[in-house]
Amino acid sequence: MPVYPTEKKADRIFLLYILIWLVLGLVILTSASGPVGYSRFDDAYFFIKRQILFGLIPGVILFLFLARVRYEYWRKLSWVFYLGAILLMALVFVPGIGLVLNGSRSWLNIFGYSFQPAEMAKLGMIIMAAALLSNKKRDLTDWQNGLLPVLAIMAPILILVLVQPDVGTFSILVVILFFMLFVARVPKLYLFILGILGVALMVVMVLVAPYRLQRLTVFLHPELDPQGVGYHTNQAFLAIGSGGFWGLGLGNSRQKFQYLPEVSADSVYAVMGEELGFIFSAGLVVLILATIWRGLKIAKNTYDDFGKLLVVGIIVWFAWQSFLNIGAMVGVLPLTGVPLPFVSHGGSSLMTALAAVGIVANVSREN
Repeated sequence: MPVYPTEKKADRIFLLYILIWLVLGLVILTSASGPVGYSRFDDAYFFIKRQILFGLIPGVILFLFLARVRYEYWRKLSWVFYLGAILLMALVFVPGIGLVLNGSRSWLNIFGYSFQPAEMAKLGMIIMAAALLSNKKRDLTDWQNGLLPVLAIMAPILILVLVQPDVGTFSILVVILFFMLFVARVPKLYLFILGILGVALMVVMVLVAPYRLQRLTVFLHPELDPQGVGYHTNQAFLAIGSGGFWGLGLGNSRQKFQYLPEVSADSVYAVMGEELGFIFSAGLVVLILATIWRGLKIAKNTYDDFGKLLVVGIIVWFAWQSFLNIGAMVGVLPLTGVPLPFVSHGGSSLMTALAAVGIVANVSREN
Protein backbone atom coordinates (compact mmCIF):
# COMPACT_ATOMS: atom_id res chain seq x y z
CA MET A 1 0.00 0.00 0.00
CA PRO A 2 1.65 3.28 -1.13
CA VAL A 3 2.37 5.86 1.57
CA TYR A 4 3.91 9.32 1.58
CA PRO A 5 7.37 10.08 2.96
CA THR A 6 7.24 11.95 6.24
CA GLU A 7 8.71 15.16 4.74
CA LYS A 8 5.52 15.78 2.75
CA LYS A 9 3.07 17.83 4.79
CA ALA A 10 -0.67 18.22 4.52
CA ASP A 11 -2.42 21.60 4.49
CA ARG A 12 -1.95 22.64 8.11
CA ILE A 13 -4.35 25.58 7.97
CA PHE A 14 -7.19 23.32 6.82
CA LEU A 15 -6.38 20.83 9.58
CA LEU A 16 -6.22 23.65 12.15
CA TYR A 17 -9.73 24.77 11.15
CA ILE A 18 -11.01 21.20 11.52
CA LEU A 19 -9.30 20.86 14.91
CA ILE A 20 -10.92 24.05 16.23
CA TRP A 21 -14.29 22.92 14.85
CA LEU A 22 -13.89 19.52 16.52
CA VAL A 23 -12.76 20.83 19.93
CA LEU A 24 -15.53 23.42 20.01
CA GLY A 25 -18.02 20.70 19.08
CA LEU A 26 -16.91 18.44 21.93
CA VAL A 27 -17.20 21.30 24.42
CA ILE A 28 -20.69 22.26 23.24
CA LEU A 29 -21.87 18.65 23.16
CA THR A 30 -20.63 18.08 26.71
CA SER A 31 -22.69 21.00 27.95
CA ALA A 32 -25.80 20.42 25.81
CA SER A 33 -26.15 16.69 26.48
CA GLY A 34 -25.63 16.77 30.26
CA PRO A 35 -29.26 17.04 31.46
CA VAL A 36 -30.69 14.50 29.02
CA GLY A 37 -27.82 12.10 29.74
CA TYR A 38 -28.44 12.33 33.46
CA SER A 39 -32.21 11.98 33.01
CA ARG A 40 -32.05 8.89 30.77
CA PHE A 41 -28.88 7.12 31.88
CA ASP A 42 -28.07 8.67 35.28
CA ASP A 43 -24.82 9.94 33.77
CA ALA A 44 -24.40 13.56 32.69
CA TYR A 45 -21.39 12.57 30.56
CA PHE A 46 -23.05 9.61 28.83
CA PHE A 47 -23.24 11.18 25.36
CA ILE A 48 -19.79 12.72 25.34
CA LYS A 49 -18.28 9.42 26.47
CA ARG A 50 -19.98 7.64 23.56
CA GLN A 51 -18.87 10.40 21.20
CA ILE A 52 -15.26 9.91 22.22
CA LEU A 53 -15.35 6.11 22.36
CA PHE A 54 -17.28 5.39 19.16
CA GLY A 55 -16.56 8.54 17.15
CA LEU A 56 -13.42 10.41 18.12
CA ILE A 57 -11.03 7.53 18.82
CA PRO A 58 -11.83 5.39 15.73
CA GLY A 59 -12.12 8.59 13.69
CA VAL A 60 -8.63 9.77 14.65
CA ILE A 61 -7.24 6.32 13.83
CA LEU A 62 -8.89 6.40 10.40
CA PHE A 63 -7.72 9.97 9.86
CA LEU A 64 -4.07 9.10 10.58
CA PHE A 65 -4.28 6.05 8.33
CA LEU A 66 -6.00 7.75 5.40
CA ALA A 67 -3.78 10.82 5.65
CA ARG A 68 -0.75 8.58 5.07
CA VAL A 69 -1.98 6.30 2.29
CA ARG A 70 -1.91 7.77 -1.21
CA TYR A 71 -5.42 8.72 -2.20
CA GLU A 72 -4.97 7.25 -5.72
CA TYR A 73 -5.07 3.83 -4.07
CA TRP A 74 -8.77 4.24 -3.26
CA ARG A 75 -9.63 4.51 -6.96
CA LYS A 76 -8.88 0.80 -7.26
CA LEU A 77 -11.13 0.02 -4.29
CA SER A 78 -13.95 2.39 -5.22
CA TRP A 79 -16.31 -0.46 -6.08
CA VAL A 80 -15.55 -2.16 -2.77
CA PHE A 81 -16.45 1.00 -0.83
CA TYR A 82 -19.56 1.61 -2.90
CA LEU A 83 -20.94 -1.93 -2.81
CA GLY A 84 -20.21 -2.07 0.92
CA ALA A 85 -22.20 1.14 1.40
CA ILE A 86 -25.12 -0.29 -0.60
CA LEU A 87 -25.04 -3.47 1.49
CA LEU A 88 -25.16 -1.52 4.75
CA MET A 89 -27.98 0.66 3.45
CA ALA A 90 -29.96 -2.42 2.44
CA LEU A 91 -29.51 -4.03 5.86
CA VAL A 92 -31.67 -1.36 7.49
CA PHE A 93 -34.69 -3.12 5.95
CA VAL A 94 -33.81 -6.48 7.54
CA PRO A 95 -36.00 -7.17 10.59
CA GLY A 96 -34.02 -7.47 13.81
CA ILE A 97 -31.10 -5.48 12.42
CA GLY A 98 -32.70 -2.34 11.07
CA LEU A 99 -34.19 0.14 13.55
CA VAL A 100 -37.11 2.49 12.98
CA LEU A 101 -36.62 5.84 14.74
CA ASN A 102 -38.88 8.85 14.23
CA GLY A 103 -40.61 7.11 11.35
CA SER A 104 -37.39 6.53 9.40
CA ARG A 105 -35.62 3.20 8.91
CA SER A 106 -32.14 4.70 8.97
CA TRP A 107 -30.32 2.84 11.74
CA LEU A 108 -28.60 -0.51 12.16
CA ASN A 109 -28.21 -2.36 15.44
CA ILE A 110 -25.39 -4.90 15.29
CA PHE A 111 -24.19 -6.60 18.49
CA GLY A 112 -25.80 -3.84 20.54
CA TYR A 113 -24.05 -1.03 18.66
CA SER A 114 -26.37 1.25 16.69
CA PHE A 115 -25.19 3.48 13.85
CA GLN A 116 -26.40 5.18 10.69
CA PRO A 117 -25.01 3.53 7.54
CA ALA A 118 -25.95 6.66 5.58
CA GLU A 119 -22.85 8.33 7.04
CA MET A 120 -20.62 5.68 5.43
CA ALA A 121 -22.73 5.88 2.27
CA LYS A 122 -21.83 9.56 1.80
CA LEU A 123 -18.11 8.79 1.68
CA GLY A 124 -18.62 5.61 -0.35
CA MET A 125 -20.64 7.50 -2.97
CA ILE A 126 -18.05 10.30 -3.16
CA ILE A 127 -15.20 7.85 -3.80
CA MET A 128 -17.23 5.95 -6.43
CA ALA A 129 -18.41 9.11 -8.19
CA ALA A 130 -14.87 10.55 -8.21
CA ALA A 131 -13.54 7.35 -9.79
CA LEU A 132 -16.24 7.31 -12.48
CA LEU A 133 -16.13 11.01 -13.33
CA SER A 134 -12.32 11.16 -13.49
CA ASN A 135 -12.11 8.32 -16.01
CA LYS A 136 -10.44 9.83 -19.09
CA LYS A 137 -12.21 7.37 -21.37
CA ARG A 138 -15.64 8.62 -20.31
CA ASP A 139 -17.13 11.40 -22.44
CA LEU A 140 -19.50 13.25 -20.12
CA THR A 141 -20.76 15.44 -22.97
CA ASP A 142 -22.42 12.31 -24.36
CA TRP A 143 -25.42 11.96 -22.06
CA GLN A 144 -26.40 8.54 -23.35
CA ASN A 145 -23.06 6.73 -23.23
CA GLY A 146 -21.14 8.92 -20.80
CA LEU A 147 -23.41 10.61 -18.24
CA LEU A 148 -26.32 8.19 -18.03
CA PRO A 149 -24.20 5.18 -16.95
CA VAL A 150 -22.76 7.28 -14.08
CA LEU A 151 -26.24 8.27 -12.92
CA ALA A 152 -27.40 4.66 -13.19
CA ILE A 153 -24.56 3.48 -10.96
CA MET A 154 -25.31 6.22 -8.41
CA ALA A 155 -29.06 5.49 -8.44
CA PRO A 156 -29.13 2.49 -6.00
CA ILE A 157 -27.66 4.45 -3.07
CA LEU A 158 -30.05 7.35 -3.71
CA ILE A 159 -33.06 5.05 -3.95
CA LEU A 160 -32.17 3.24 -0.72
CA VAL A 161 -31.97 6.56 1.14
CA LEU A 162 -35.20 7.72 -0.47
CA VAL A 163 -37.24 4.71 0.62
CA GLN A 164 -36.05 4.80 4.24
CA PRO A 165 -37.23 7.68 3.99
CA ASP A 166 -34.50 10.19 4.90
CA VAL A 167 -35.06 13.44 3.02
CA GLY A 168 -32.18 15.25 4.72
CA THR A 169 -29.56 12.67 3.75
CA PHE A 170 -31.10 12.34 0.29
CA SER A 171 -30.68 16.08 -0.32
CA ILE A 172 -27.06 15.90 0.90
CA LEU A 173 -26.23 13.08 -1.52
CA VAL A 174 -27.97 14.84 -4.41
CA VAL A 175 -26.18 18.15 -3.78
CA ILE A 176 -22.80 16.37 -3.46
CA LEU A 177 -23.34 14.54 -6.75
CA PHE A 178 -24.55 17.70 -8.51
CA PHE A 179 -21.42 19.69 -7.60
CA MET A 180 -19.14 16.79 -8.49
CA LEU A 181 -20.80 16.66 -11.92
CA PHE A 182 -20.27 20.41 -12.24
CA VAL A 183 -16.56 20.14 -11.42
CA ALA A 184 -16.27 17.20 -13.84
CA ARG A 185 -17.40 19.62 -16.59
CA VAL A 186 -20.74 18.06 -17.38
CA PRO A 187 -22.53 20.39 -19.85
CA LYS A 188 -24.61 23.05 -18.12
CA LEU A 189 -27.75 22.03 -20.04
CA TYR A 190 -27.57 18.55 -18.52
CA LEU A 191 -26.98 20.04 -15.06
CA PHE A 192 -29.99 22.33 -15.50
CA ILE A 193 -32.22 19.40 -16.46
CA LEU A 194 -30.94 17.34 -13.52
CA GLY A 195 -31.53 20.28 -11.19
CA ILE A 196 -35.13 20.65 -12.36
CA LEU A 197 -35.73 16.93 -11.92
CA GLY A 198 -34.21 17.03 -8.44
CA VAL A 199 -36.39 19.94 -7.32
CA ALA A 200 -39.48 18.24 -8.79
CA LEU A 201 -38.67 15.05 -6.89
CA MET A 202 -38.26 16.95 -3.61
CA VAL A 203 -41.64 18.64 -4.16
CA VAL A 204 -43.29 15.26 -4.75
CA MET A 205 -41.67 13.87 -1.59
CA VAL A 206 -43.11 16.75 0.43
CA LEU A 207 -46.58 16.43 -1.05
CA VAL A 208 -46.92 12.66 -0.57
CA ALA A 209 -45.97 12.77 3.12
CA PRO A 210 -48.28 14.85 5.36
CA TYR A 211 -45.66 15.31 8.10
CA ARG A 212 -43.20 16.83 5.61
CA LEU A 213 -45.87 19.23 4.41
CA GLN A 214 -46.56 20.15 8.04
CA ARG A 215 -42.85 20.88 8.56
CA LEU A 216 -42.86 23.13 5.50
CA THR A 217 -45.98 24.93 6.76
CA VAL A 218 -44.37 25.49 10.16
CA PHE A 219 -41.21 26.75 8.45
CA LEU A 220 -43.28 29.37 6.62
CA HIS A 221 -45.40 30.19 9.69
CA PRO A 222 -43.48 29.29 12.90
CA GLU A 223 -46.24 30.75 15.06
CA LEU A 224 -48.68 28.01 14.00
CA ASP A 225 -49.20 25.09 16.40
CA PRO A 226 -46.42 26.06 18.87
CA GLN A 227 -47.24 23.08 21.11
CA GLY A 228 -47.48 20.58 18.25
CA VAL A 229 -45.60 20.42 14.95
CA GLY A 230 -44.07 23.84 15.53
CA TYR A 231 -42.78 23.03 19.02
CA HIS A 232 -39.23 22.14 17.96
CA THR A 233 -38.80 25.23 15.79
CA ASN A 234 -40.22 27.62 18.38
CA GLN A 235 -38.09 26.18 21.19
CA ALA A 236 -34.99 26.59 19.01
CA PHE A 237 -35.93 30.22 18.39
CA LEU A 238 -36.44 30.71 22.12
CA ALA A 239 -33.04 29.22 22.92
CA ILE A 240 -31.13 31.29 20.38
CA GLY A 241 -33.07 34.45 21.25
CA SER A 242 -32.40 33.97 24.96
CA GLY A 243 -28.67 33.90 24.32
CA GLY A 244 -28.61 37.39 22.92
CA PHE A 245 -25.25 38.84 21.95
CA TRP A 246 -23.00 37.38 24.65
CA GLY A 247 -24.99 34.31 25.75
CA LEU A 248 -26.02 33.05 29.17
CA GLY A 249 -22.65 31.43 29.77
CA LEU A 250 -21.33 27.95 29.05
CA GLY A 251 -23.46 25.40 30.89
CA ASN A 252 -26.26 27.85 31.67
CA SER A 253 -28.76 26.91 28.97
CA ARG A 254 -32.33 26.50 30.20
CA GLN A 255 -33.78 24.96 27.05
CA LYS A 256 -31.53 21.90 27.29
CA PHE A 257 -33.43 20.80 30.40
CA GLN A 258 -35.98 18.69 28.51
CA TYR A 259 -37.56 21.66 26.73
CA LEU A 260 -35.68 21.64 23.43
CA PRO A 261 -35.94 18.30 21.56
CA GLU A 262 -32.79 16.47 20.40
CA VAL A 263 -30.37 18.75 22.26
CA SER A 264 -27.46 16.38 21.67
CA ALA A 265 -28.11 15.98 17.94
CA ASP A 266 -30.19 18.24 15.69
CA SER A 267 -30.57 21.11 18.18
CA VAL A 268 -27.03 21.39 19.52
CA TYR A 269 -26.47 24.64 17.62
CA ALA A 270 -29.50 26.22 19.35
CA VAL A 271 -27.98 25.36 22.75
CA MET A 272 -24.71 26.89 21.61
CA GLY A 273 -26.53 30.09 20.64
CA GLU A 274 -28.21 30.22 24.04
CA GLU A 275 -25.07 29.62 26.08
CA LEU A 276 -22.41 31.42 24.02
CA GLY A 277 -24.53 34.00 22.24
CA PHE A 278 -24.30 35.54 18.82
CA ILE A 279 -20.54 36.05 18.95
CA PHE A 280 -19.55 32.39 19.20
CA SER A 281 -22.45 30.95 17.21
CA ALA A 282 -21.71 33.36 14.35
CA GLY A 283 -18.03 32.58 14.85
CA LEU A 284 -18.73 28.91 14.20
CA VAL A 285 -20.42 29.82 10.92
CA VAL A 286 -17.36 31.89 9.96
CA LEU A 287 -15.11 28.96 10.89
CA ILE A 288 -17.17 26.59 8.71
CA LEU A 289 -16.99 29.04 5.80
CA ALA A 290 -13.21 29.36 6.26
CA THR A 291 -12.89 25.56 6.26
CA ILE A 292 -14.95 25.32 3.08
CA TRP A 293 -12.88 28.03 1.40
CA ARG A 294 -9.62 26.31 2.38
CA GLY A 295 -10.92 22.93 1.20
CA LEU A 296 -11.96 24.34 -2.17
CA LYS A 297 -8.53 25.93 -2.47
CA ILE A 298 -6.99 22.48 -1.98
CA ALA A 299 -9.26 21.15 -4.72
CA LYS A 300 -8.32 24.01 -7.06
CA ASN A 301 -4.60 23.32 -6.59
CA THR A 302 -4.93 19.56 -7.15
CA TYR A 303 -3.66 18.54 -10.60
CA ASP A 304 -5.38 15.13 -10.59
CA ASP A 305 -9.11 14.98 -11.42
CA PHE A 306 -9.74 12.08 -9.04
CA GLY A 307 -8.22 13.96 -6.10
CA LYS A 308 -9.97 17.20 -7.06
CA LEU A 309 -13.37 15.46 -7.18
CA LEU A 310 -12.74 13.70 -3.87
CA VAL A 311 -12.05 16.99 -2.11
CA VAL A 312 -14.99 18.79 -3.74
CA GLY A 313 -17.37 15.99 -2.76
CA ILE A 314 -16.20 15.98 0.86
CA ILE A 315 -16.23 19.77 1.23
CA VAL A 316 -19.70 20.07 -0.31
CA TRP A 317 -20.86 17.35 2.10
CA PHE A 318 -19.62 19.31 5.14
CA ALA A 319 -20.94 22.59 3.76
CA TRP A 320 -24.46 21.50 2.80
CA GLN A 321 -25.00 19.39 5.92
CA SER A 322 -23.90 22.29 8.13
CA PHE A 323 -26.18 24.65 6.22
CA LEU A 324 -29.15 22.29 6.62
CA ASN A 325 -28.62 21.93 10.37
CA ILE A 326 -27.89 25.55 11.24
CA GLY A 327 -30.47 26.85 8.77
CA ALA A 328 -33.20 24.83 10.47
CA MET A 329 -32.26 26.18 13.90
CA VAL A 330 -32.32 29.83 12.82
CA GLY A 331 -35.46 29.46 10.72
CA VAL A 332 -34.17 29.82 7.16
CA LEU A 333 -34.78 26.14 6.31
CA PRO A 334 -37.31 23.49 7.39
CA LEU A 335 -36.27 20.87 9.93
CA THR A 336 -34.56 17.90 8.28
CA GLY A 337 -33.00 16.09 11.25
CA VAL A 338 -29.41 16.03 9.95
CA PRO A 339 -26.55 16.36 12.47
CA LEU A 340 -24.11 19.25 12.58
CA PRO A 341 -20.71 17.83 11.49
CA PHE A 342 -18.11 17.53 14.29
CA VAL A 343 -20.60 18.89 16.85
CA SER A 344 -23.76 16.76 17.07
CA HIS A 345 -23.72 13.45 18.92
CA GLY A 346 -23.22 10.50 16.61
CA GLY A 347 -20.26 8.16 16.60
CA SER A 348 -20.67 7.01 13.00
CA SER A 349 -21.05 10.60 11.82
CA LEU A 350 -17.91 11.86 13.57
CA MET A 351 -15.85 8.79 12.65
CA THR A 352 -16.72 9.05 8.95
CA ALA A 353 -16.18 12.82 8.88
CA LEU A 354 -12.69 12.44 10.36
CA ALA A 355 -11.92 9.68 7.85
CA ALA A 356 -12.97 12.07 5.07
CA VAL A 357 -10.70 14.77 6.51
CA GLY A 358 -7.85 12.27 6.32
CA ILE A 359 -8.47 11.87 2.58
CA VAL A 360 -8.50 15.65 2.07
CA ALA A 361 -5.26 15.93 4.04
CA ASN A 362 -3.70 13.27 1.83
CA VAL A 363 -4.77 15.04 -1.37
CA SER A 364 -3.35 18.31 -0.06
CA ARG A 365 0.10 16.72 0.17
CA GLU A 366 0.30 16.93 -3.63
CA ASN A 367 0.07 20.74 -3.61
